[in-house]
Amino acid sequence: MKRPRICGVIVGDDLEMVKRFEAFVELLEVRIDLIGDGWQEVAARLEKPWIACNRSVSEGGGWKGDETRRVEELLRAMELGADLVDIDLGTENLGEVTGLIKRKAKCILSFHQFERTLPLGELKGLVHRELQAGADVCKVITTAEKFQDNLTALQLIAEFPRTRVVSFAMGPLGVVSRILCPLLGGDFTYASLGEGRESASGQMTVGEMRQVYGMWKGAG
Repeated sequence: MKRPRICGVIVGDDLEMVKRFEAFVELLEVRIDLIGDGWQEVAARLEKPWIACNRSVSEGGGWKGDETRRVEELLRAMELGADLVDIDLGTENLGEVTGLIKRKAKCILSFHQFERTLPLGELKGLVHRELQAGADVCKVITTAEKFQDNLTALQLIAEFPRTRVVSFAMGPLGVVSRILCPLLGGDFTYASLGEGRESASGQMTVGEMRQVYGMWKGAG
């Protein structure tokens, strides 16, 4: 069985912690909005492939600056070697921004719903919008209000077998979909580098994820 890919999320400038966990993940996400001014030093030290992400407050992130500067930081990340850039589907001038990203990196187009999980038909529509906008990876993240929401998020992956999709539900009730996402065809899943360093509700640690996947492999 193909090893499930884990993306370790970097939310601070503790380089020692980052290097300690780098060997246990397949890629890393540099959260520019959460790290702050030290993000470039962190990015420069990474050896694994990495995603640049600069999420605005309105999209659940920590970036409080203007939109132009937010995008400029992402473009700067490409100059530092970002392999992928995560940009919100609702970004202003999306076509122009996506075109700039795809000159040097792969583009993750993402959508987040922080209150509930939309019906499968609406989620499929979001993936089609992301593909039309030039996404290399389509990311649709919802919030679980009930267990069934996990199944809806995971079904979205099955609906696009030839597309790189990341789909799961946030929140305590969405943990199952976080675990199963890469096991059921999702491109990867996210994990924090330690307790208290989560970038979203329901996010497990790298250690916890590896433990679960180790048991899964053993069961096979």
